[in-house]
Amino acid sequence: MKKSIVLLAILGLSSLAMADAYQKCVVCHGKTGEKAALGGKSKVIKDMSKADIVAAMKGYQAGTYGGAMKAMMVEHSKGLSEADINAIAEQIGK
Repeated sequence: MKKSIVLLAILGLSSLAMADAYQKCVVCHGKTGEKAALGGKSKVIKDMSKADIVAAMKGYQAGTYGGAMKAMMVEHSKGLSEADINAIAEQIGK
């Protein structure tokens, strides 16, 4: 019983952490990904597919994707796990 409670608590905290993964993006991209960040230099990410968001974020992490704001996004994406990236894509993508 105790193991079940601990496991549920860990899973709950993990879900909260993934749900919060997008919070650092809100300032530039908006609550629902509706903004073209930094004066229109980025895509409106809510219009992107889930697969495109995942590919872009992994590309930023690898330094192989991006335009004018590439350096900024490389830094912002570094701390994201694969689970964080998938959670963001599920939350924002089509």
